[in-house]
Amino acid sequence: MRRVVPLTIAAILAGCTAERPALRHYPPQDSAAVAARAGGFRLPFSAAVRAGDVLYISGQIGTRADGSIPAGMDAQSRQTMDNIGAILRDAGLGWEHVFHCLVMMEDMSQWQAFNRVYVTYFDPDRLPARSALGADGLALGALVEVECQAWAG
Repeated sequence: MRRVVPLTIAAILAGCTAERPALRHYPPQDSAAVAARAGGFRLPFSAAVRAGDVLYISGQIGTRADGSIPAGMDAQSRQTMDNIGAILRDAGLGWEHVFHCLVMMEDMSQWQAFNRVYVTYFDPDRLPARSALGADGLALGALVEVECQAWAG
């Protein structure tokens, strides 16, 4: 046991002095219309942040470029996934790089409607890990919000 402790401390110290990868922030895809709907303020988060080999994509809702949100789960699901796709492309990645998603829904009874759209964005043999939960209200009255992590290594 005495040999393990010095090696563990040395490993921790080596990790503390190792060069850290730079973070890259991708600005939010917000327009003046989205900012107006959000109370006139620029959205207070990055659309995505790359830390090392992982791109962390903030929760996205189905906001169009003009700030509007389409009606219905199908249309909002498609716009949400398209918004995520735009962030992936901006980072030089594609859907094949996504390894995890978190789905938040206003109404869990819409789970199947969301899934019908969601699966069209991925290779059916390489679906990412995923969690889904019901939410008591989402930003700007959205029906669905999705956040993802993608491998950027």
